[in-house]
Amino acid sequence: MESFVRVLEIIGTVAFAASGALIAMKKHMDLLGVIVLGVVTAIGGGILRDLILGITPPLAFRDPTCAVVAICTAIVLFIPWVRHHLMHNSRLFDAALLVMDSVGLGVFTVMGIWNALSFSPDRSAFLLVFVGVLTGVGGGVIRDILAGNTPYILVKHIYACASLIGAISCTLLLRCLPQYAAMLIAMLLVLIIRLLSAYFRWNLPRADDVT
Repeated sequence: MESFVRVLEIIGTVAFAASGALIAMKKHMDLLGVIVLGVVTAIGGGILRDLILGITPPLAFRDPTCAVVAICTAIVLFIPWVRHHLMHNSRLFDAALLVMDSVGLGVFTVMGIWNALSFSPDRSAFLLVFVGVLTGVGGGVIRDILAGNTPYILVKHIYACASLIGAISCTLLLRCLPQYAAMLIAMLLVLIIRLLSAYFRWNLPRADDVT
């Protein structure tokens, strides 16, 4: 189980770091800005999660592996050849951002629940769901604020709702399935909801929808 969780963590870190780096490049930031947004997107939600769970110092500071992976991911995307192809192909850029952000959201939603189960004596459903959603969306919120954007969770294609559905599903499935199976199913559910909502342009009602 430890190896399974570690692989998920690395996948989620690469995905979220890539999404942060892509947003930074879209904002024409320099290499430092790209790295900073990549790192905070990848580990920001986990740091918020650990503070809620009372894990101090947060796990990201005890083991720098995820931060290093995030830095390397951001640097790779900043390579001129890679950056040129992404920035001059809007469809490729949008697709890469959507997929990376969706994968990261799914992975870190279930990782938040796993950490709550591992480190917190309180395993109430409310705590598990809250921590799962916070881990999933926290890094993205920090990224969007630093980039000067309205956070995705407030405006973008069923974003926080996908994380919420995944967290609730994972919490319920843990009662009848092995932990790894519940996490995989919930992670895939978040990914599918995000991709479908982007394709079909699903959104919650907005304030400007009122006529």
